[in-house]
Amino acid sequence: MATYVLLHGAYQGGWIWQPVATRLRAAGHTVYAPTLDGCGERAHLLRPGITVGTSAGGMVLCKAAELARERLARLVFVDALALLPGEQVGSIVQRAAPRETTALATGPTKADAEQRLFADLPPALRTWALARYTLHPRAALEAPMELDTFWEQSWPATVICCTRSVNPPEAHQRRTAERLHAAWHALETGHYPMLSAPEALTGLLVA
Repeated sequence: MATYVLLHGAYQGGWIWQPVATRLRAAGHTVYAPTLDGCGERAHLLRPGITVGTSAGGMVLCKAAELARERLARLVFVDALALLPGEQVGSIVQRAAPRETTALATGPTKADAEQRLFADLPPALRTWALARYTLHPRAALEAPMELDTFWEQSWPATVICCTRSVNPPEAHQRRTAERLHAAWHALETGHYPMLSAPEALTGLLVA
């Protein structure tokens, strides 16, 4: 059996992985789905200096991999950002308006999240997700990516692209796959396959 660490993206917490985590655990795997400081139920820990953000979780994945190479068997980017050193999220992702912004956090308004981000989810699941939606630390979305050796190393990797999602663009995800010589899979779903297609996503993770 394997151990999975599932990293969430912007405006989320570990909660977004529940449908997939449940399936993995039922199959006997060990699963961790941490919530990053400043996000989800840890939103109260928002502070200056949180500069690493599926989805923005790809940034965390790259940095964590760089720091813990010997502990990782495979990297899986699920519709995720994988920035080069010095790149910023804004150079890859076109953010839609309207947005809600504070001194330390930013994100789409809840109305926009309901009508756009979670639009392809069934009503009950959309309501459940919206109740947990939070703004994301601004610095993680605005600061240049800090990596030293990640892209110089060879990694067993998989890229899973969600074809109904606009961000991150397919071209960006193709770049990730090409640079890492990663396996490529496409899922015909929106940006949150852990909610909209948990069975299919779980199948790809255990393959």
